Amino acid sequence: MLKRYMHNRERQFAMRDDDRVVREFAWGTEYIAESSGGEDPRQVFSDYSKNAVANSEDFFFSPEIADFKLDASDPADRLTWTSGLDTDSIENNTVHAHYFPADSKAAVLVLPHWNAKAGAYHDLCKVFNKVGLAALRMTLPYHEARMPSDTNRADHLVGPNVGRTLQSLRQAVVDTRAAVSWLRGEGFEKIGIVGTSIGSCVGFFAFAHDMRIDAAVFNHVSGYPADVVWQGLSTYHVKQGIGDKVTLDELREYWLPISPMAYIEKLAKLPPRPQRYIYTLYDLSFPVDLSRDTLRALERHKIKHSRVAIPCGHYTLGEKPWVYYDGFKIISFLRKHLK
Repeated sequence: MLKRYMHNRERQFAMRDDDRVVREFAWGTEYIAESSGGEDPRQVFSDYSKNAVANSEDFFFSPEIADFKLDASDPADRLTWTSGLDTDSIENNTVHAHYFPADSKAAVLVLPHWNAKAGAYHDLCKVFNKVGLAALRMTLPYHEARMPSDTNRADHLVGPNVGRTLQSLRQAVVDTRAAVSWLRGEGFEKIGIVGTSIGSCVGFFAFAHDMRIDAAVFNHVSGYPADVVWQGLSTYHVKQGIGDKVTLDELREYWLPISPMAYIEKLAKLPPRPQRYIYTLYDLSFPVDLSRDTLRALERHKIKHSRVAIPCGHYTLGEKPWVYYDGFKIISFLRKHLK
């Protein structure tokens, strides 16, 4: 009965503000290579994917940023800088973040969910302040002030354009690593990260490639974005846009560089760090079987971690009482390991 109730609630929330647009499928090879020379795009993406995973330190590089600017006159202390990865969207190339200072040597980088609105997660940042942690809430590519004027959703972050999705999530990680550099430059000795939904994936990539991140919480768990698009409630419009142009196996291969499962083995070889994985039992957007597959991979590779299963869904996690329980599990874990 609880499962049926939660699934009904999930569908209601997902369709409440359904302004999703089904966009046309595109290979988007121009987003990953200057010229594909008329090659078969399937071969282009297959080769690109293998090379990106094999050289992931270069794929998710840490950029040198020379124009960090903190506007203290902004009520939320807005931090901006030029993204280390240039795109064809002028608005998207300036990264925006909000800084919540605290008298502390530890800070948490907060990565929101897909299509998060301005102001989302500010309350979480303020609670971090109350427990003695500074916080920096970063806007993901194509969101809020980074959104192109011709869109009203962050459709370019994950969409039926294969190459643009690769570029967008890569950019999100590059921006995340730049944010870590800024926090280190401000004198913070310990840095934690928490990401929700797609922000969880971005945070995982950064965590697996940046030892400057001391602890992490991944809020919603999935190993392959291709499977999320194929099965997920929130991404039905992306799946419709893809149609029969590629199979699930093909998309999983092409998007392997932006799949957490590709870096489990890499994470296992790094020195252990505190990491918590939170998933929901009635999730229709990050289906629970995908979450459990990822957790089993962590077990197989003997990666020490904490896990929390919450009896609600993807959207209902933002509702009372689950949002309070989720917040407690996030804040208490990071406070314990960063203070």
